[in-house]
Amino acid sequence: MKETARLAHFPISFFAMVMGLAGLCIAWEKAQSVFQLPIRIDMALTPFTALTFILLFGLYSMKLLRYPQQVVKELNHPVKLNFFPAVSISLILLSVTLLQTLPSISYLLWSIGSALHLGFTLYVMNIWIHHDKFEINHINPAWFIPVVGNVLVPVAGTAHGHDEISWFFFSIGIVFWMVLLTIIIYRVLFHNPLPDKLMPTFFILIAPPAVGFISYVKLNGGLDNFAHVLYYSGLFLTLLLASMAPRFTRLQFFLSWWAYSFPLAAITIATLLMYEITGLIGFAVIGWLLLSLLTLVVTFLFYRTLKAVGVNKICVPED
Repeated sequence: MKETARLAHFPISFFAMVMGLAGLCIAWEKAQSVFQLPIRIDMALTPFTALTFILLFGLYSMKLLRYPQQVVKELNHPVKLNFFPAVSISLILLSVTLLQTLPSISYLLWSIGSALHLGFTLYVMNIWIHHDKFEINHINPAWFIPVVGNVLVPVAGTAHGHDEISWFFFSIGIVFWMVLLTIIIYRVLFHNPLPDKLMPTFFILIAPPAVGFISYVKLNGGLDNFAHVLYYSGLFLTLLLASMAPRFTRLQFFLSWWAYSFPLAAITIATLLMYEITGLIGFAVIGWLLLSLLTLVVTFLFYRTLKAVGVNKICVPED
């Protein structure tokens, strides 16, 4: 009975874990390629990430079947609603991890993930536009996930030969990134601070320009002025949040800590791509520092998550 009750409170935000693990996998794959490393850490991380997704998807599917009313509550929640597209983003990221080894499966995952993400984007934006309960204090950087997640599609889409579809998704993500960024900056400057539980979502601010840079370079075929703007805005946000490290280290552990992982992976991959294109040693140094930090962060997050599950701090009723 106790385990059944915990299933009812299994959070959709768990899929942020898959995003972080996949980001780590792609970052190591990029580092191995750029620096000609004789190791293949990604070969171990990819199946582990896929198994994690399958496990989480299976558990959430059981929740949907047994406790559909709980799923509906999450779909109507101003914060949790925005984590549903983490499922489709996870599929897109898994497709990126399999680009070189299993291109046919990569294409299948990319197709399903992209179509599902478009559906989530339309659904969430409909809720935003026709809501009757959201207030300015409800908005936080997690709101980027549904719409700005579209910029991920070209990472694998260009490799699979779908440039126009990739431009379509990229355009959605970049335009609405700018819109949402304006609203979120206004919210944090002139309204109540984010609650501690949502503080880690500030790291999500890094992801749109960092992933946007990666996708834009693939679509554009190289660096230009706009690519530089995307990369350096992502790097600045990383430095800004690093300067706030003491605030983050004082926070109690929540599942939202996984918001640290994927954005760090995104700026790591973007930096390694900058080094690959420019050959400037500074980008290599920054890339190694970020990759080391990312590996430590994801390892620590995985440990803390397992520990929290073991002492029943996750999958419990929330305020």
